[in-house]
Amino acid sequence: MEKQHFHHALKVHADVCIGCSHCMRVCPTEAIRVWNGTADINSNRCVDCGDCYRVCPVSAIYVEHDDLASIFKYKARVALVPSVLIGQFPEKVKTSQIYNVLYELGFTHVVEVEQGVDIVAEAYNEYSNKPESGPLISTFCPAIVRLIQVRFPALLENLVLINPPSDITAVYYKKKLQEEGFSQSEIGIFYVTPCAAKIAAVKSPEGEDESKIDGVINMNFIYDRIYRTISNQKVDEAVSSDMGKLSAKSILWSLTNGEAPYMNGRSLAVDGITNVIEFLEMVENDDDETIDFLELRACDESCAGGILVSGNRFLTIERLRKRAEHIEKSDSSLAEERLADMEKHKDEILGVNHLKEIKARSIILDQDLGVALDKMKKSRKLQSFLPGFDCGACGAPTCKALAEDIAQKNATLSHCVFMQRVMEKHHRLSPEHAIRIIERIWGRNRLNKDPK
Repeated sequence: MEKQHFHHALKVHADVCIGCSHCMRVCPTEAIRVWNGTADINSNRCVDCGDCYRVCPVSAIYVEHDDLASIFKYKARVALVPSVLIGQFPEKVKTSQIYNVLYELGFTHVVEVEQGVDIVAEAYNEYSNKPESGPLISTFCPAIVRLIQVRFPALLENLVLINPPSDITAVYYKKKLQEEGFSQSEIGIFYVTPCAAKIAAVKSPEGEDESKIDGVINMNFIYDRIYRTISNQKVDEAVSSDMGKLSAKSILWSLTNGEAPYMNGRSLAVDGITNVIEFLEMVENDDDETIDFLELRACDESCAGGILVSGNRFLTIERLRKRAEHIEKSDSSLAEERLADMEKHKDEILGVNHLKEIKARSIILDQDLGVALDKMKKSRKLQSFLPGFDCGACGAPTCKALAEDIAQKNATLSHCVFMQRVMEKHHRLSPEHAIRIIERIWGRNRLNKDPK
């Protein structure tokens, strides 16, 4: 396999994996192969969308995140909490109760991520780096940014080079805590994530040297801890928090159609990574040149449908919409006060939150262009010999993927079960050798079927 250049949160328990190939078949970037009966993820192709995690029937694919104990390395321990965490709880659970359990877990400050939304929305509409063709594309969803790097590098210039609200909020609160007397080394910002892609983005950020966030905690884990605590004991109201400092727009920002209505010109929102790929193919082909802005999210219903969200996404959305409606009708002075304070520091906050150039992720067949072209020609020639059924029996998701693997010398033509029969017919491969090949791909135990 190719050398790993990017951090990934999605990992495989090799001793749990049964080599069923469900993950291989759903991967949108063909990053997964089955070898020796176990799924193997190609780090240069993976975008951490989590589709493999969703379909694994034995939970062999897991998400690697920071241990909660790691927060205690810092004196000021800030939990960056997305609205979708709050939206998962029944309405009888008060937001102050959720905050209070987070304090009990060890956090000294609890801040909702979307406090940076208003600054981001304004910065997006002031963004001056217009692409030569096509719409501007939001960088809110890190899985989409990585997808464009891998599959649509021609559209990298369309990405809005401004960090998402989580980073804006992190920078703002680090500044506020430093004003309170904490040194930078004493402040730890921990994002409670609904998805694997955000973990990957923090550990291996695109367009910046290091993330503004110090650690990432699995939302599923945090939700379970909070809900168990609230269910099993009476939890007092939180003494202090940063509640009430969100606008209705901010609460809905992470949901589908959260960004698009506030962007200049004609804007569209597309969710679900398969839908996004289909739409980006249209954009590449200039099928519609009148779109000014695209809000693209990898998950169905955006962050409410993240793989680390415990609650039903539709109920989460309903609760968040109700919360937004309630805020619209209530006193907005706290939100306005917070926004006014952020506006004072806007230039400083955005100054460190403009991303550098985001580069394509190398999945070409070779770094040497001449060698890569030769391998591409070989791959295309090999495809003419393969049946084109995309059956997956070779351990690759498609015949095209197998041809590329052969060109890369990671597989051979005899991995195809159809080509094995042809080779056997012409006495170029023995049945025993064909069985050994299948055993290397799917594992020896897969063929140990005792007839009854």
